[in-house]
Amino acid sequence: MRKHITRLGGLLAAYQRRDPAARSKLEIFLLYPGVHAVIYHRIANFLYRNNWLFLARWVSQHARKKTGIEIHPGAKIGRRLVIDHGMGIVIGETAEVGDDCLLYQCVTLGGTGKDKGKRHPTIGNNVMVGSGAKVLGPFKVGDNSRIAANAVVLNEVPENCTAVGVPAQIVRVAGMPVYYADCVDQIHMEDPVLEEINALSQRLDELEKELKKTNERTA
Repeated sequence: MRKHITRLGGLLAAYQRRDPAARSKLEIFLLYPGVHAVIYHRIANFLYRNNWLFLARWVSQHARKKTGIEIHPGAKIGRRLVIDHGMGIVIGETAEVGDDCLLYQCVTLGGTGKDKGKRHPTIGNNVMVGSGAKVLGPFKVGDNSRIAANAVVLNEVPENCTAVGVPAQIVRVAGMPVYYADCVDQIHMEDPVLEEINALSQRLDELEKELKKTNERTA
């Protein structure tokens, strides 16, 4: 019992650190749906691991109705997960979330519909996933990484990286833009759309120069 109380205290303290609007632990405990969703999940996951599958799903669906946050009972959730706002979050059955993570509203940790067994992502420790982001597939997002709002992540994200866009690409490594990072060649950061635009722009410049020379000869 004491262990559970200590863990709950650590969870409430994590909310206080990450949410400037949080005024007290009592307010967080009573009014924050993210806290309620995690507590419900601990119960559902216990039932799931002990093969009370129907009851586990009943608890998780009740939590979904109460909080707007859907966490499958089979998902593995680490300590001090902070869910800010939380409405619309979906976490799949084989998803794993590490310690000290931060998830914003409308995040999906889901599958692509093509995999069996391990179908959902593994999120490392101290990872932030911005609002509306979709992380889809059985790969890992490394420790201390950041997923930007509305990004669609379909491939592994290394540690200490920032992923942005649709589909997501790595734009920072250890806080540095990728074109300065030593490991840039290892994470395939070429942007084919930008390369094509640059090639078209270069060709346009060449055509303008040729047209100018032709006009000068015929003048």
